[in-house]
Amino acid sequence: MSLSEIRKRVESKTRISRDEIAWLYHNAAMDDLSQLAKVVRERFHLSGEATYLMMAIVNYTNICVAKCDYCSFYRLPGAADGYLLSLDQVSRKIESLIALGGTLVGFNGGFHPDLHIEDYAELFHSIHQRFPQTAFFEMTVAEFLFSCNVSRVSVEEGATILHQAGTRWVTGGGAEVLDDAFRRRHSPSKYSVAEFFRAQKAILAAGMGSTATMVIGFDETLDERLNHLESLRDFQDQTNGALPSFLCWTYKPDNNDLGGEEISTEEYLRWLALSRIYLDNIPNIRTSVLTKNKDALLGLCYGANDFDLPTEDEVTQMAGAVVSHDFDSILATGRELGFALRYREPYPLSSGPYIKDSQNP
Repeated sequence: MSLSEIRKRVESKTRISRDEIAWLYHNAAMDDLSQLAKVVRERFHLSGEATYLMMAIVNYTNICVAKCDYCSFYRLPGAADGYLLSLDQVSRKIESLIALGGTLVGFNGGFHPDLHIEDYAELFHSIHQRFPQTAFFEMTVAEFLFSCNVSRVSVEEGATILHQAGTRWVTGGGAEVLDDAFRRRHSPSKYSVAEFFRAQKAILAAGMGSTATMVIGFDETLDERLNHLESLRDFQDQTNGALPSFLCWTYKPDNNDLGGEEISTEEYLRWLALSRIYLDNIPNIRTSVLTKNKDALLGLCYGANDFDLPTEDEVTQMAGAVVSHDFDSILATGRELGFALRYREPYPLSSGPYIKDSQNP
């Protein structure tokens, strides 16, 4: 195995194997990874263009019984600082995003033992009525799965309930590292890989969209990371490319049981490039301003083509993320790297590249 052999395979659009990605991880220089990732990126996007949007992640509750050791956000039921936001409180957060020019809200809470799938459906339906011009990503796959179990309905039934309430998207959040050994070590209540994908498949089958996500920088091994990419690529093959995007971000180590240190920007960029090269059936690779700030824009040189400008996310902020509203400075970083940045539609209309919109917020 050699770099020149792998480059020929990438340039000929031959699918790269797990062993080849592992070889690149150990042996390829950063410039080599950037060049290979660019080749795959250009199958889907113009080399000098990237897209973005402004969004908020609204954390409607911090009550959660999953007890993941890497989480700084959750509070067990009965905790003095536990909360569950009312509809009006959630609405005020959405109004704050709209005032800043944002167009997308993601909802993310926890495994709240008293909330059933119908409660979520009622909340989301009310939000749609109040904010018909705003786009929403409602729940995560992991939350959805837990709420179905609490409600004693199948994931297929739960997906139908959400879809009938007007939900259009449920994100692939709660994936972290899709490897069962990793999940047993750190998040045993977050379900197996097979259960996660079964729930995601039910979401797609009900007519809603979903996304792919990954978090790196815990104590995961390379094999565990590769298991994540491999299972995701297989799922994408099985669902005829149903997931339009893959977002990778980094573990933040503050204020939780796991602790440790955040991985370097170089390690993050290496993995972003490898993800682009391996995930040849996911058109949009997204870099994380939420966890890497301006450095995330370097990801555009390592295969990414899209990013968020986040206005809030208590989950990652509690773990050490710093959210900046100096959006002009962040965007300037991307332009200094040579990219034309375009604000995009919140919802991808197909599994192809995001539909681009020239209007900036």
